[in-house]
Amino acid sequence: MKRALTAIALVFLSAGLAAAHCDSLDGPVVAAAKASLQSGDPAPALAWVRPGDEAAVKEAFNKTVEVRKAGGKAAELADLWFFETLVRLHRAGEGAPYTGLKPAGSAEEIVKEVDSAIMRGEIKELAGKIGRHSELAITKRFAALPPLRKEAGQSVEKGREYVEAYVTFIHYVENVAKTVHSEERHGGEEEAATPAHRH
Repeated sequence: MKRALTAIALVFLSAGLAAAHCDSLDGPVVAAAKASLQSGDPAPALAWVRPGDEAAVKEAFNKTVEVRKAGGKAAELADLWFFETLVRLHRAGEGAPYTGLKPAGSAEEIVKEVDSAIMRGEIKELAGKIGRHSELAITKRFAALPPLRKEAGQSVEKGREYVEAYVTFIHYVENVAKTVHSEERHGGEEEAATPAHRH
């Protein structure tokens, strides 16, 4: 159950909330870049890119290390360039565009809460909150369907109102279910996901 509720968080993160986090100056990708520069080891940064991008990251790392020796503004610009390079390649690995580094603190609240839970090593409270939010959202959308369905045959306009509410409801539930089922399969659980109804 904990795994399922935790997976529901991915519904919110996959909707674009994680993008600002990975792109932000206080996000985990830039933190990994800083760790690599501080330690002189590119490994922390390499963990955030695909194997095929390792060579590009190592090249950028080596160039940055060399320029940093000049100190001052040159070192600052070199660091920033390395941050941008790593974030750009990480985003490309996710199939997402790079739109520049975001300011520190720009992450959505849910992302901050997930990070905080990871640091604490405790997810129960957050998973419960997300589970309750999803339950309320599903219940609210469902409650609108019966009266709209009852009136759907009165006119084309009424029919369209029902269709819009129906499609919105189905897609929301589908997204939650697909995320949870995907997590279960990745986790090695044998229970097969029920195929979602397509529209």
